[in-house]
Amino acid sequence: MTRFSALRRASVAAALLGSTVLPPAAIAQAQPATTYAVPAARIAGLAEFVDGVMAQQIATREVAGAVVTVVYRGKVLFARGYGFADVDKGVAVDAQQTLFRPGSVSKMFTWSALLQQVELGRVSLDADVNTYLDFKIPEFEGKPIRVRDLFSHTPGMSDVGGITAPSLDKLVPYREWMKTHIPQRLWPAGTEVSYSNYGAALAGYIVEQVSGEKFPDYVERHIFAPLGMQSTTFREPLPPALAPRMATGYRYKDGKLLAQPFELFSMIMPAGSGTSSAPDMTKFMMAMLNGGSLGKARILKPESVRLLMSDSHANAPDLPGMAHGFFVVRKAGPRLVGHGGNTGDFHSNMILAPEAGLGFFVSETGGQGSYGGRTELTEALIGRLFPLASAPRVAAPASEKLPLGAYRGNRRDYAKPANPERDLKVVAAGADAVAVTSEGRTTYWERIGPLLFEQVTGARAGGPYERLRFYGEDGHRRLSFSSQPHTAYHLVQP
Repeated sequence: MTRFSALRRASVAAALLGSTVLPPAAIAQAQPATTYAVPAARIAGLAEFVDGVMAQQIATREVAGAVVTVVYRGKVLFARGYGFADVDKGVAVDAQQTLFRPGSVSKMFTWSALLQQVELGRVSLDADVNTYLDFKIPEFEGKPIRVRDLFSHTPGMSDVGGITAPSLDKLVPYREWMKTHIPQRLWPAGTEVSYSNYGAALAGYIVEQVSGEKFPDYVERHIFAPLGMQSTTFREPLPPALAPRMATGYRYKDGKLLAQPFELFSMIMPAGSGTSSAPDMTKFMMAMLNGGSLGKARILKPESVRLLMSDSHANAPDLPGMAHGFFVVRKAGPRLVGHGGNTGDFHSNMILAPEAGLGFFVSETGGQGSYGGRTELTEALIGRLFPLASAPRVAAPASEKLPLGAYRGNRRDYAKPANPERDLKVVAAGADAVAVTSEGRTTYWERIGPLLFEQVTGARAGGPYERLRFYGEDGHRRLSFSSQPHTAYHLVQP
């Protein structure tokens, strides 16, 4: 039997097993108020639709194992596992038991914990973060970083490397690591979004400081335990009771999936060292979609959940921006918020449609192709559940001059020299189109409005359709993508 045929067989078996097992009925909620009705035809056959996408990905996307779970109006529609939790031993993914690394999706637990402290009056959103620290974050141009700037990823900081450790003996407690790895301040806080792992870790540190509880203890007592998330932790290594259930992470080399050791991210613990299961992620999504409560448990007030999902800062006009912790995936039709997560080996996404009462979580591991596979599966689900039409193309007026050239992302470690080879190269591709080349891959975009372009794609009917927007004044030209509200690209060479 070939490796791919074995993966397909395991994925089907695991999917059939996972589709019949649901969390206890006690966690089901009364149907929350919704304003967007998903047509029944889009819900019917959704699990089988995902089966088809995953069968294709296992065959073509180097996927070793994956899990998908969908909740709708207070109930779990399905939770299914695909492929292997352990390729070498032939252990199939069990949708109810296998653990995955959600990566930065676990930041949403951290933002929830910080808002609990806001609710208790221990933290003010408009306070200088230094108010709650035992070390000092420098100001920039006399302006401090506020707590709300952490939620919107606008601290105005450089990105920072060295966030993983090769072995347990090399781990540094995140409280110590943060004090010696303060990123460079580059622009005033609250002015431009640039995704910040350090900022999210700082949020968890504030929780620890004001609550008097160590961060992993705090989230277990005040978020995971109330929601019944008994398989979720930030701890590394995993507790002995959870370790045997952990899916193996993989890389793909020379035609083989190679098992990788358990990754270590404790040095930025609140920003991404989480481990969880599909049933636990369903509980968290259901709580978020139900105004912060699940059954008799409440982790946040409804107004705090609304804040998490409400707009904060957007880099580009006409494109989605940041909510508070959540990314805005779509502004309307319906509004979608979510968060992605990538470790070296695991690739995850959580998407919520609060107006529809629907959410889904996906996580994949395997070769580099599984990174793109996570995105493709996410887009396939959005396109089926909430389809959109491609925008009409419009011609540019003679006065419109496009700021073509090389663009460099603002999310990078500024302590290291910039690598021009990683810059985006934007050139004209006809009168009303541009081509963007990034790391050897070229995409094409057609004009749909002033300085606004939509990607030319073979995406399935219903989209979603990626957009690109030029903006800014001469000397400060930028571009952004609709799928990347967490970063901006600056023109560095016309």
